Amino acid sequence: MTYPDIFISLQLVLHIISSCILSFAVAQNPVDVYAPTVDVNCPDTPNSLVRTSTPQNQVLNTSETEYIASRESYVISNAWSNWLGNASDIGYNFENLEGKFPRIGIAIGGEGYRTAQYGAAVLSGLDWRNTTARGEGTGGLLQVASYLSASSGKCGSWLLGSLLMNDWPSIEELVYGNGGNLSSWMLDLDLIVPSSALVSDSNNQEYWGSILASVESKANNGLPTSVTDVWGRMISYHFLNETTQGNFYTNQTSHGAGQLWSQISLLPSFQNYTMPFPIVTADSRPAGSGITTTVPLNSTVYEITPFEFGSWDPGLAAMLPLKFAGTYLTNGLPANQSACITGFDQASFVMGTSSSFFNAVLNVTNGNFGFDTSDGDEDGMNFIFNQLLSHTPSNVMNAANWPNPFKGVNSVTFQDSSADQLELLDGGSNLEKTPLSSLLVKARGLDVVVVIDGSADDQNYWPNGTSLLTTFERISSVLSSSHQPMPPIPETAAQFVSTGVNMRPTFFGCNLTQGQPAYPIIIYLPNAPPLDGSAPATNTGDTQFSYTSLFTAVFINQAFGNTLGGFKPNTTSSDPLWGQCLQCAAIDRAVTLRSDFCSQCFTQYCYNPNNPPSESELPGRQFVFVDPDPGGLQKVEQWLTDNKGALAGFIVAIIVVIAGIVGFIFWRRKRRAHKSRYSRVDELREDDEPWRYYDTRSLELTRRMSIT
Repeated sequence: MTYPDIFISLQLVLHIISSCILSFAVAQNPVDVYAPTVDVNCPDTPNSLVRTSTPQNQVLNTSETEYIASRESYVISNAWSNWLGNASDIGYNFENLEGKFPRIGIAIGGEGYRTAQYGAAVLSGLDWRNTTARGEGTGGLLQVASYLSASSGKCGSWLLGSLLMNDWPSIEELVYGNGGNLSSWMLDLDLIVPSSALVSDSNNQEYWGSILASVESKANNGLPTSVTDVWGRMISYHFLNETTQGNFYTNQTSHGAGQLWSQISLLPSFQNYTMPFPIVTADSRPAGSGITTTVPLNSTVYEITPFEFGSWDPGLAAMLPLKFAGTYLTNGLPANQSACITGFDQASFVMGTSSSFFNAVLNVTNGNFGFDTSDGDEDGMNFIFNQLLSHTPSNVMNAANWPNPFKGVNSVTFQDSSADQLELLDGGSNLEKTPLSSLLVKARGLDVVVVIDGSADDQNYWPNGTSLLTTFERISSVLSSSHQPMPPIPETAAQFVSTGVNMRPTFFGCNLTQGQPAYPIIIYLPNAPPLDGSAPATNTGDTQFSYTSLFTAVFINQAFGNTLGGFKPNTTSSDPLWGQCLQCAAIDRAVTLRSDFCSQCFTQYCYNPNNPPSESELPGRQFVFVDPDPGGLQKVEQWLTDNKGALAGFIVAIIVVIAGIVGFIFWRRKRRAHKSRYSRVDELREDDEPWRYYDTRSLELTRRMSIT
């Protein structure tokens, strides 16, 4: 280890100690509220804390059932009326529907910051609160949805978690702030190295030090940790509330620590049924397997709701009250009555779990992640990983570690029935990047599923249907007894591309086939180039961890425009009737006879496997990414704004130095003219040595943990 490394590591130790001490001094929201509470009295449940089922007797959690029923009764009925009006625009009479509306779910998936922004733009285009979307007829679908699911593939759950923990604001308020209680997403500050590309940067060190203090507080309570905990805490700074540009590098707030997924039910927007019922999914690998590639389709997929943690997969089919996640159970029972744990379900950890892709990128031997080396992300993650190893060592560092509450359950079919710990992974680790399966659970009974696909499957980072194909295969081979079937889709990724359905809105399953099990309509909304042929800005890489404000605005505007635009075959124009066609697809399962207007819409937007469309119907598209802010001018402007005081002081200092130099020259000339002694000149120069008056940097510990 080099001297600078030793120095930085020593500073880390000192600042972790100082941050822990200061956690007691900071009365409100210290970062160590990330630590779960141990030795909690368990509920008086004589049989088991775990409820099990079979594919034949699926029963939803009682609280979920009550929430869906209340939302559909008190909110969704009125939302349908708002969205469709009297339904005459699409050829129906609203009164004839008799209040029998389809049950709709929305699934968001993909990878990277790209998906968070793409999903945000699409949801804004489906939101009744957005007046532009409302005017185009697309705004309103979000309000009639009963479910909203997200996996990550690194970011779908970040969007969902941000919406939930900020109490369901509009997308505009969430992303850009509202000048009040919402500051904005912090996308302009790099997720890993927010201050600069330098590991030694004092602000980076403070950021990492505070994060490590949170994780260490969890480890000190006896809970397993990994790089996922660090990842989740990074996410919370950028997507949860309590963080602003002004307090980012301070411990004035907990920066999202202490916000629990199980407490979503206490939010006003949940209690008044304003939001769809949220679900986050995560993949897993068999404990101890060390899988670093794509996980098999039969590996257990878990879901996390405000009420439960578990899986509907037939191999497990068991659920635990989310409040007690983190508790070690055997056959559904704790070791003793006071062995329960609460507070494990930190929102940041849930979001981190769903995006824990480190099994695929982290080399646990040398701490390399394979991130970009030019922007500091690789060096930053390598440094903080090594610090994590030295402070909170763990046997499994490249997965999210969850104490196994299902030990002893379904010993024949459950892959981890004998394991003490579950190893959870990014929700796209099995290539099912959009969490469609959770919405196809038979007990949920969905009629329509909207798939928002922000995946980057081809060389230009556009989706090619891989996620839908994976869901189709997984349901056919693993979940046929527990989940609804998928409607007909193209058979390969190549067919998704050749038919063009990966580049435009498409309806799958428009026509149920006689004698086959009922499947839902899938409304597929893939990330795609702008309709008008302009340069695309939404097909960014998975590991781009910062966006300027200008970049974000261009990105969201493009995706929002596509959401409102639909497509017109063989043109570069948007479809003025797309909003009404979307309404046709949403309401179709509730009508007995399809209207002429909706029939025309379905001819244009439905996928017909017997007469498939062609990509040639989408002319003039550009596919190669073009950076809308190549010079990072927004970053320069932001830096000037943030550092105007320091910059002004620097300019003044330069002026003073120049004036001093000029004065010194005149002074020296004058002295020479009088033939003064050089010894006197030397004395004066010694007195003017600048370092004698320079105010060196204080070594006193501050209220914020720093590592340098």
